[in-house]
Amino acid sequence: MAKPVSISLSKFTASVQAAVRAAVAKHPKFNLPAPHGVSVSYLIRGIPVPEEILAKVTLAETQAFATEVAGQIAQAHPEALGAARPPGQAGAILSVGRYVLLGIPAPSEIVQIEA
Repeated sequence: MAKPVSISLSKFTASVQAAVRAAVAKHPKFNLPAPHGVSVSYLIRGIPVPEEILAKVTLAETQAFATEVAGQIAQAHPEALGAARPPGQAGAILSVGRYVLLGIPAPSEIVQIEA
């Protein structure tokens, strides 16, 4: 079994915020504020997208935004997330009812997030 990788929660949160800002710059329809938390839901870690933004974007645009965010996070934490998915396939979308979560798939390895 692989040795668990530790990630600082504050550094991970800062990486997610930077990734969202960079993705918003490339995909202006996703005018999301920098998130202050990360949801863990099913097999994805990510951020929710408000309905008013989802009403204005396509699935392809949503996937491109999710891939941009995930790629930025993987670059910031290559030791834990860099090999999780090949480049261009890192973004994940989870849609349950009217709730949409964008982010990264749960890594198959054990990852411990420290406060």
